[in-house]
Amino acid sequence: MTMPAQPTMPGATGTVPPGPAGVPATPAVDPAAQAGSPGPTVSVATYPNYLQAQRAVDYLSDNKFPVERTSIIGTDLRLVENVLGRVTIGRAALAGAASGAWFGLFIGLFFGLFSDSSWTGVILLGLIIGAAWGAVFGAIAQAMTGGRRDFSSRSSLQAAQYAIIADADVADDARQLLVRLNWQANGAS
Repeated sequence: MTMPAQPTMPGATGTVPPGPAGVPATPAVDPAAQAGSPGPTVSVATYPNYLQAQRAVDYLSDNKFPVERTSIIGTDLRLVENVLGRVTIGRAALAGAASGAWFGLFIGLFFGLFSDSSWTGVILLGLIIGAAWGAVFGAIAQAMTGGRRDFSSRSSLQAAQYAIIADADVADDARQLLVRLNWQANGAS
């Protein structure tokens, strides 16, 4: 008894049948898209803070270096939360009053433009009502936290160091310029 020959699809090899969509093909490469993709990059310098890295790239720019082929990369990132102070119900009410006053001023201005009565009175009334409701909502929101977060803070990302990287074909030129900058900085000290 002979086995019937399995039908083969163009491009299929072996005895593994093609998937539901047929034999997968390699996607075509668009030369225009490939030309715009960045090539290999090389680290040309590292600095302990962003200001020095920025100064180095500015120096490269001043010396007609193609800075569009460089990047500043912060490494060893950490989140730093600076505590600004304690938040009480009174402070929360005061902050709510301030933001409510701005919103009330906006609404007062809007209604004042279309009002037949004194527009300054409408604006002032909107400001007062906005501040009052803002204070109420701020105090309630703080009281509902149950003391879980009784402080205000500001968060920021900080890097341990900043590296300047450049395209591999211009990296040596960048290094030479940055060595010159380093000599100038050490000579001026």
